[in-house]
Amino acid sequence: MVNIDQRLPRPSAEIAFADVGGEGPAVAFVHGAGMERSMFDAQVEALTAGGYRVVTWDLRGHGESIVAPGARFAAADALATWRRCCGSARSIGLCSLAIRSGESRAGVRSDARHAGGGADRAGFDVEHRAAVEVRASARGAVAAMIPARTLPRLMAKASAVTPSAITRTEATFARMPKRVFLDMWRATVSFVEPDPDYCCPVPLALTRGARDRTGNIATAMPRWAQAEGITEHAIPDAGHILTWDAPEATSKTLLRILDQWDLGNPAPERGE
Repeated sequence: MVNIDQRLPRPSAEIAFADVGGEGPAVAFVHGAGMERSMFDAQVEALTAGGYRVVTWDLRGHGESIVAPGARFAAADALATWRRCCGSARSIGLCSLAIRSGESRAGVRSDARHAGGGADRAGFDVEHRAAVEVRASARGAVAAMIPARTLPRLMAKASAVTPSAITRTEATFARMPKRVFLDMWRATVSFVEPDPDYCCPVPLALTRGARDRTGNIATAMPRWAQAEGITEHAIPDAGHILTWDAPEATSKTLLRILDQWDLGNPAPERGE
């Protein structure tokens, strides 16, 4: 299959996306603030070989996607783009931390009330959502005070652990103007909806780097998994950008999770 690059006109933006096509179950990869769809290149290759239809895109203002001058980022825009990119296909969303919909911040809730129809979407939550919101807001305030010339390097060293991943992450962050990054961060925080009783109504899997020290992910995600009654998958020797720190291990974990969900993939059975 060929990963065909396409352009999708959206209000105040033009979205760059790619769709490998095919008849397998659709899997959509969504990156987080400051990153680009290239962070999933290894997973796109692995899942495509595994028989899945994979869709990736750059969020507005990221990578090759264009945003109109003065336009603001809204988290709901990402979900609307998901529907348009995947069409009417039943899709599973994969972000850098969990197989679900929405942004890569623990504590965000993104269910059908935000996403609307068109695809299966997973809401998600953790035990200490209010604390997550406060911490995310605080981190955004700290980032706002860091000079733009030093912010990409600081963020890269906090997000990745291997030298190659740190270099790639710094280069990616450096391509985004600081004001755009901060705008997206604020939009992400605004999507947090504290709800202690909420549980994900569709299949959910949580995956993080075992060496991820960003925010409170290392402590909040195990509590999240316990609350949902599911297994947390910690990828060894990986930080927050686990797809670049440990691409092969991440791909194998995602394939194993998807295969266990029995989505009707006609691909042959794979070994470990």
